[in-house]
Amino acid sequence: MAGFIARGVFRTLHQPLVQSFAAVVGKKEGEGPLGDCFDKIVEDAHFGMETWEKAESRFQLEAVRLAVSKCGLRKEDIGVICAGDLVNQCVSSTYGLRHLEIPYLGIYGACSTMAEGLLTAACFCENGIAERALAVTSSHYSTAERQFRFPLSYGGQRTPTSQWTCTASGAVLLSMTEGAVEVAGGCIGKITDLGVSDINNMGSAMAPAAAETIRRYLTATETSPADYDYIVTGDLGIVGSKLLNELLYNEGIDIFKKHRDCGVMIFDPERQDTHCGGSGCGCSASVLCGHFLPLMERGDAHDILFAATGALMNPVTLQQGETIPAISHLIHFRRRA
Repeated sequence: MAGFIARGVFRTLHQPLVQSFAAVVGKKEGEGPLGDCFDKIVEDAHFGMETWEKAESRFQLEAVRLAVSKCGLRKEDIGVICAGDLVNQCVSSTYGLRHLEIPYLGIYGACSTMAEGLLTAACFCENGIAERALAVTSSHYSTAERQFRFPLSYGGQRTPTSQWTCTASGAVLLSMTEGAVEVAGGCIGKITDLGVSDINNMGSAMAPAAAETIRRYLTATETSPADYDYIVTGDLGIVGSKLLNELLYNEGIDIFKKHRDCGVMIFDPERQDTHCGGSGCGCSASVLCGHFLPLMERGDAHDILFAATGALMNPVTLQQGETIPAISHLIHFRRRA
């Protein structure tokens, strides 16, 4: 059993291992600063499919196939798959993975889904329920815009605080037998809501959740930012990242030199006109699988906190004038000695 050291915070006793991972992204993401890191860049946002939703399903399926094939396994070798996305009822995951016939758990944590999937998969491996468990998620610019904002043909003006939903998918395969990187611990997030209601300022809505989770993990484990190579957040973007650093600094925790945000890293805001950066489930998943896990496998980093962030609203709650609750789940990755 995992060793809980505080409410929602645990250290693993048997350290599930990262056996394989893969990242598949769209054309715009491939043209960004991390373009050389990803396993596959798909030039056609439709991915040869008839609809955006079917395209997103294919992105996710391709990430799973790559992650499994990289280590010479077959789908029959996977004990369970934890998957989710942003489309209503997580249909990108369900429709994309339905033919694999792998035991399936559909999960939803908005843009924190990758960390939630990793937490779930790690617990399955840690407790002997599955020898191998896979976490995967995805997002697509066009499916997200249609669901949460406006049809693309509307041509609405994007605000300075808005972010660009990534067309991307990332998959991580955990096992108890093979891998250079281990899951050393984690922190289950708490729902936070400081009253932000602007859907075009998601970074500000999610930053307090990230601050709460990071602070709680550091406090419970009696560690400091100096103990980690990087403290990585999912997709706070430029505005949200600045707010996160300020919130923690006001509590006596300085993460400025250690902090990296996937939403800030994946695009060049000046050259690519993405305003505050990237967002979406596929943002943190693809940067984790394309950049940070390879960094750790090479031995260029040894301890990383990965705290993906998500806004837990839907279009109906926004139309009803509700504020935006947010959550952040955290995974501690450590390179094996």
